[in-house]
Amino acid sequence: MNRSGTPQLGMPPVTKAIKWLMIITVGVWLVFQVIGHKFFGFQVIPYLGLYPGDVILNFKIWQVVTYIFLHSEDSVMHIVFNMLSLWMIGAELEQRWGPKFFVFYYLACGIGAALIYCLGVALFTVISGNQAGLAIPVVGASGAIFGLFLAFGLLFGERTMHFWFLFPMKAKVFVLILAGIELVSLVSSGASGGEVANLAHLGGFISGYLTLLGYTKWQRMQQNQKAKKKGRNLRLVVDNENSDPKPGDGPKYWN
Repeated sequence: MNRSGTPQLGMPPVTKAIKWLMIITVGVWLVFQVIGHKFFGFQVIPYLGLYPGDVILNFKIWQVVTYIFLHSEDSVMHIVFNMLSLWMIGAELEQRWGPKFFVFYYLACGIGAALIYCLGVALFTVISGNQAGLAIPVVGASGAIFGLFLAFGLLFGERTMHFWFLFPMKAKVFVLILAGIELVSLVSSGASGGEVANLAHLGGFISGYLTLLGYTKWQRMQQNQKAKKKGRNLRLVVDNENSDPKPGDGPKYWN
């Protein structure tokens, strides 16, 4: 986008944070999951994938972070779709926010999606008595990616996007359709889902909204504190040292 705000044609740039997130994610998938597993039998998912039962019962809390950088070992399209979405959707967000907040938001969405998924599976287990979901691993950056979709829809809601690369629509409508599809899929498949963790995708939406809401309130608090601090630094000074006052002159004040 140029300074006038008019969208420019062409591919988005590979910004700093996105470049490193892609390098780390693809590197982990290629070295540990493809080469390590296929050629040397090393399995990383049992240790770093998201197992709701391990997180809840065994306190393997690191899994809510590490699962973001793992992807399916059998379907290359899983990591391809996520990395393309990270690039295509995230580049403009990083340019607007800067790399530090972009990485914070990306991880907050991914971690929040994991926590919401674990909570949902736990509630489903208690209500239904079905414990299968506790032992099914979840991998992938999809929760974080769906958080990026939400932010894009909120910030650039009037921008035209193409659903399934065919149907043009506004970004905010596109995001609502995505949320609706995930909600319907969740209802039909249950909290633990089938091949796709729809609850984690919705968790990315929820986490993204809460993160942006919380950050906005924090920014306002910081601005109010600065304004109050600036006000406290002002001093009311009285000038009563006029040696030759004129009739009707009172004390002089200034800040």
